Amino acid sequence: MAELERVSGHPVRWEPRRPGEGDVWPAADVIAFAPVTANSLNAWALGLTPSWVVGAVVAGVGRRVPMVAMPCVNQVLAAHPQVDRSVAVLREAGVRVLYGEGGWVPNRPGEGRPEAFPWGVVLDAVDQEARPGR
Repeated sequence: MAELERVSGHPVRWEPRRPGEGDVWPAADVIAFAPVTANSLNAWALGLTPSWVVGAVVAGVGRRVPMVAMPCVNQVLAAHPQVDRSVAVLREAGVRVLYGEGGWVPNRPGEGRPEAFPWGVVLDAVDQEARPGR
């Protein structure tokens, strides 16, 4: 975390601010949320804030911050109809969801390889979303 603070010039946050505590971060140019679990994806689409990070992206929708998300779900979780509904809701809200062709394609349960997560796809999308006049 010390290295992230050094590089960004801002403290790393993983908990909500306390009431009355000022925000030490500048406004975001773009937010990337990846990998996104089925639980976080569905909570986000429903506007629920069970954790600080999901609360941040729920608020990002309201603030109209450009956002990129890449769900990371297996085929069994992806078969639940709420996953597709959540992807559709977030896309309608302006979130660039990298899911399906050109993004995350669900794999069979137990075949996850964290080292193979397509971070380059996420970062390229962040660069595109962060450009002025995109």
